[in-house]
Amino acid sequence: MVNPVIGRCPICHESLRVVRLECESCGTRLEGTFTLGRFQSLAADQLEFLETFIRARGNFKDVERELGISYPTVRSRLDAVIRALGFPSQVEPDRETERRKEILRELAEGKIAPDDAATLLEAE
Repeated sequence: MVNPVIGRCPICHESLRVVRLECESCGTRLEGTFTLGRFQSLAADQLEFLETFIRARGNFKDVERELGISYPTVRSRLDAVIRALGFPSQVEPDRETERRKEILRELAEGKIAPDDAATLLEAE
């Protein structure tokens, strides 16, 4: 039985790299430095969640039912996988968007003048 490829060092937990590939059929060997890909950076529980999510075709209700977790937990775990894969999270607020909302809130509350708000928004 073939062991699954691991993406992190079991000692220091840093990323591993592949240095040799071998064809089972003809024995051809390639040596060099190869990346394992994004999915190897996921923890085992994240991979399991992702497999369930794909099997459920992204249907949150089916994922909830299969894993016995709530809708917010499904969203949270999906967001954690998205971040672990190196993509920006929609849950994490964009600083520029948050600053623009803050300026508009201050304008609505009368804390800043319309001209000042326009100047601040243009600077963003």
